[in-house]
Amino acid sequence: MAIFDDLEAEQDRLDEILSGLDQPQWLAESAAEGWTVRDVVLHLAQSEEAVVASINGADLTARPASSGGTLDQVMDQLVQAERAEPELVFQRWRAARREAVRALRAADPAQQVSWVAVPFKPATLATTRLAEHWAHGLDITGPLGIAFPDTDRLSNIAWLAHRTLPYAFAVAGQEPHQVRCELTAPDGVTTWKYGPADADSAISGAAGEFCRVAAQRLAPGQSGLAATGPYGPAALGVLRTYAA
Repeated sequence: MAIFDDLEAEQDRLDEILSGLDQPQWLAESAAEGWTVRDVVLHLAQSEEAVVASINGADLTARPASSGGTLDQVMDQLVQAERAEPELVFQRWRAARREAVRALRAADPAQQVSWVAVPFKPATLATTRLAEHWAHGLDITGPLGIAFPDTDRLSNIAWLAHRTLPYAFAVAGQEPHQVRCELTAPDGVTTWKYGPADADSAISGAAGEFCRVAAQRLAPGQSGLAATGPYGPAALGVLRTYAA
């Protein structure tokens, strides 16, 4: 399935970048507040291990609630508890990401796999994993001044962000509404379209900016995206690709 290929390709790109880092770069601050590059990669390793556990039957929806903290706090506690030397973290992520892709490919396509907020089918879970690796790729490469150009794999992330709009509205305490998204692909020519053509609200602009807003790496007002209609601005304000 194409989404599994795209997830693997995004991870391969990050793998190549990480392979070229020296010790000071691994221990440098990332754009993820409070985390070094090593911490970000450790978090990704832990998350990929969770994918395998979930496909094998573990119930991950209860873990954040039972901990007594927010999801971000739980993730930070897990990272703090398992910090190790960069090389060990790198090898752990490499093993975990390969095993996760194998598990996703082998899973029943109709299987509902538990995750943080709601269960997903394997293809959708793979899309969330692509989105997280891409977002954390930004966190790693930005502060280090490493090139991280947009690719057509962003179409998966844009789809996820649009698909998640009803959830995003609900988290914000708002009623969901139909929103049309027309986004310019990284090639500058192709347009990716999501949502009904007759929706009275729309978001348009560069797909890369749309995905950055959804990943909370760019403020809506700084994105250059156009939000029109009665609910376009609200949709842009709640856009996300992750669970609360």
